[in-house]
Amino acid sequence: MSFFTIGHRGVMAAEPENTLRSFLRAEREGLDGIELDLHLSKDGELVVMHDETLDRTTDGSGPIADQELRQLKRLDAGLGERIPTFGEVLDAVGPTLPIQAEIKDVAAARSLAKVLTDRDLLGRVSVLSFHDVALSEIHSLLPQARTVLVAGASAHRDDFVGRAQKVGSTLVSVDLRQLNRAIAEKCVAAGIDVMAWTVNDERDLALARTLGLVGCVTDQPDMKRLVEATT
Repeated sequence: MSFFTIGHRGVMAAEPENTLRSFLRAEREGLDGIELDLHLSKDGELVVMHDETLDRTTDGSGPIADQELRQLKRLDAGLGERIPTFGEVLDAVGPTLPIQAEIKDVAAARSLAKVLTDRDLLGRVSVLSFHDVALSEIHSLLPQARTVLVAGASAHRDDFVGRAQKVGSTLVSVDLRQLNRAIAEKCVAAGIDVMAWTVNDERDLALARTLGLVGCVTDQPDMKRLVEATT
């Protein structure tokens, strides 16, 4: 495809983020894949939530790591949705829908590597992180896994391309507000594709295309239609 669209935590502009409802809406709207965030519960389950704590997106409070899955499942994650496990998301969406799974640490990397192996997901799931050590762990455990280094202002540093290469990333995801042509061209010259977050309107999309990006993460359910309408 010429320019792909990834639903950010599903379609968080329209549905509660990182819920089955949000992921299924992204799939129905025709987005090319979904992005989600993973943390470990106290009993070692991979649960889908962006923050380390429950306060912002649920009616619970405190760190996710302090609660077992059975406790997390009692919480409302928005509109009556429950916090899903990674396995539940895999079972809910179509079996070929691409997934970008963001991790924050080595412990989550190890758990995710096991799931990717056990469920034969290396062709479908890309592993994202801002944290080099987490991606290095994935790359060490599963050299064939697709890793994506995520960056904001750190994309401007001279070592950005080298960092991506070290963790095995042939795709990087960069904050659109931090991107410029020099960064994009430097990545492409090293054989690394660039996508942007977060692209939410026609102006964002025009900038992404001007920079020669391969795709984007979006909050908006209609972004795929906008891409097709402006091709």
